[in-house]
Amino acid sequence: MLSFTCISFDELSPHTLYEILALRQEVFVVEQNCAYQDCDGKDLQSWHLMGRDASGKLICYTRLLPEGLAYSSYASIGRVVSAPSARGTGAGRVVVEKSIQMCRQLFGNQAIKIGAQTYLLKFYEGFGFRSTGEEYLEDGIPHTKMVLD
Repeated sequence: MLSFTCISFDELSPHTLYEILALRQEVFVVEQNCAYQDCDGKDLQSWHLMGRDASGKLICYTRLLPEGLAYSSYASIGRVVSAPSARGTGAGRVVVEKSIQMCRQLFGNQAIKIGAQTYLLKFYEGFGFRSTGEEYLEDGIPHTKMVLD
């Protein structure tokens, strides 16, 4: 069973921020062997959705970006990550579902745009996202823009 919290950057304790950055680096930098600037300035204006297991360990996370921060005219979900130890448990699906719900709650019923790693297109299509056909390389990894109306 996962428990979720969603808070603004200013509400993050130093310990919680450290947990988030450690998880993002474990997956995006180390596991995917991708050197990139994770702290891109967008965290400061984003909401941070954290999923914890029964022991309190952070196992999945997303950041929710208000309209205009990542894309003009769209809210966005970014830095979608599940801990390697949580793979195959459904945590990834649950955190995306919860992220969509929280975007609606925080930002209203507006379209959500994401930059999905291309190999995950079918995964995101399962939530109603559709590809815009805009494929691009981000830090050497193929991505595709997707929108959920």
